[in-house]
Amino acid sequence: MNIAIDWGNSALKAGLFENETLLETRLQVTIEELQDLVLTVQPTAVVVSSTNRPAEQLREQLPLKPETYWLAVDGYTPVPMEKRYDTPHTLGTDRIASAVGAKVLFPDEACLVIDLGTCVTYDYVDADSVFLGGMISPGFRMRFRAMHSFTERLPLVEPDEPRPSLLGKNTRQAMQAGVINGLRAELGGIIDAHRREHPAIKVLICGGDAPFFESSLKPPIFAVPELVLIGLNRILQHNVYLS
Repeated sequence: MNIAIDWGNSALKAGLFENETLLETRLQVTIEELQDLVLTVQPTAVVVSSTNRPAEQLREQLPLKPETYWLAVDGYTPVPMEKRYDTPHTLGTDRIASAVGAKVLFPDEACLVIDLGTCVTYDYVDADSVFLGGMISPGFRMRFRAMHSFTERLPLVEPDEPRPSLLGKNTRQAMQAGVINGLRAELGGIIDAHRREHPAIKVLICGGDAPFFESSLKPPIFAVPELVLIGLNRILQHNVYLS
């Protein structure tokens, strides 16, 4: 049994794997729940991607056996993918893990991977498993916070419904309409631009805010909430093989 951990900016997620098979996914996990999982499973290996804080802080809190294989993925970790990126050491581990996960699911296809989290990332991997780069954009909660923080009178608004009217009747509604409809238009426009260049491209979405937008995107769209975990497990297998 292996445990893959995605420690993001706003959530801790874990996946339990037996070789390549994902047996269980746990979202919004606490440190205490993760400790219980480790004690119960006694994993052979643990792989971690952390964009929140140093992964070693997590290792110190987990009741791991001395012989447990530990892999904290960073910009220098070998991955089963060529990174054609000017600064590969700065490439977020969650971005490369989701790209690797996409190639686990579609090994011979070009993929556009969209992760809707604190930020929205759009990453392209070609049919030969070459990571060719992508885009980073503010997530929609960040957009709400920005309007509140950088103005005197705009309130802090939480997202309400995935398809707000284009005609907000008060300030709160107008902010929701601008952020949510704006991000929907951004997502649709970028997907369409990729599809014009690569008509057969597979579009995968993941991240905590993916369910909010999934139904409003032009199909076919593959929603894979556990995509980063699948990629982390594949990176773990790649490194165990190399060792």
